Amino acid sequence: MGISGKPNVEKLAAERDIQGLVKALRDKDEWVRADAAEALGNIGDKTAVPSLVEALGDEDEEVHWRAAWALGEIGDKAAVPFLIEAMKDKDVCATAAGALGNIGDKAAVPALIEALRDEDSVVRIIAAEALGKIGGKAVVHPLVEALGDESRGVRKTAAEALKKLEG
Repeated sequence: MGISGKPNVEKLAAERDIQGLVKALRDKDEWVRADAAEALGNIGDKTAVPSLVEALGDEDEEVHWRAAWALGEIGDKAAVPFLIEAMKDKDVCATAAGALGNIGDKAAVPALIEALRDEDSVVRIIAAEALGKIGGKAVVHPLVEALGDESRGVRKTAAEALKKLEG
């Protein structure tokens, strides 16, 4: 514990104390929870996945945003259905899409294709990038369609993703 009675997340992270960081994910202070989620993502230990999945439902936007990011860093396919569900939340949609791209599971492709039609161009950009990372025949047509997107960033990212798919 730190001087204030709060967990010292930096110390827990430096010691790679997964149990301590998981416990910190349930702290009253939202910044302690957010920092713990980020530290768990940086460490990359798959034993933290269930606790990070639980943190996706945290009341604080920063906590669930960092939990989604951390799950993408860890890369465990067990997180995929929860990240797909998290994409329904506007606050975390783009981060969840990026995490799905990092994980690379084809089960995420339908949700990412749907995200190519999101009203937020940042979500569309990250979805196109994620589809390029995942690859496969199912992503080609949606990425080709994204070449006609109103956003230059989406068009550029879709083109880069298609180039990547060509090898």
